[in-house]
Amino acid sequence: MLLNISHVTEYSYDEPVQFSLQRLRLTPVSAASQTVKDWTVSIEGAKSEVAYIDQYENHVRLVSVEGDHKTVRLTAAGVVETRDTDGIFGPASPDIPLWLFLRPTPLTMAEEPIKALVARLEGDSDLARLHDLMAILHKSMTFKPGSTSTATTAAESLENKEGVCQDYAHIVIAAARAMKVPARYVSGYLYMEEGPNQTASHAWAECYLEGLGWVGFDAANKVCPDERYVRVATGLDYRDAAPVSGMTIGGGRETLEVKLSVAGQSQSQSQS
Repeated sequence: MLLNISHVTEYSYDEPVQFSLQRLRLTPVSAASQTVKDWTVSIEGAKSEVAYIDQYENHVRLVSVEGDHKTVRLTAAGVVETRDTDGIFGPASPDIPLWLFLRPTPLTMAEEPIKALVARLEGDSDLARLHDLMAILHKSMTFKPGSTSTATTAAESLENKEGVCQDYAHIVIAAARAMKVPARYVSGYLYMEEGPNQTASHAWAECYLEGLGWVGFDAANKVCPDERYVRVATGLDYRDAAPVSGMTIGGGRETLEVKLSVAGQSQSQSQS
């Protein structure tokens, strides 16, 4: 499947920003499940400082703002060809040890609600138990935008039985690590047939299983990622893979507006 993606993030401030430094993780890379045909990131109201590959092999661009800017506009856009690999991303990188993805983070601690959830899981293998986990979360939780924040932990969203894709991913990660299965957070895009326009990017979890490698689990949609998904960044949790993160000094009240479009494109259209 060919996906046309346009992701615009605009920050507006009441007062000029004294200084801002932001990390952009907005560039997907080609892999077994996708080929990046064309991709650009344009920056208005900020200065590009350096681009690099981070410790999780994400493409990162560092941008700064200094002076009398009141608006910063970041646009990531391009075309990605995707393939259905039954949710399997593939082998682990030889440069990143798997034990790293067993480490808990403040957002993915295996607190009592997580431990109780793991104790309920059924199946004769880690793969079967992870599918059971995905089914339980999809049935027992309510997808509710605005019910959580970027600081909400896996245990908190599980107890409240509501959240967004970020929260579902954190719960899967926390549960998998409690099972001694390496797990990581993935940020990216999801093509939805009901229309191209969306309010936010997507997130899911990947777990490492012997014999299969990294396997994706999107509990919010009860599916392993297929050709509708585009991977952009990974990490131990949301903070490592957020599309934009950093710090800002000054600027007064900040207003954030996100415009995202993920549209399907037929192969014949791409060749015309």
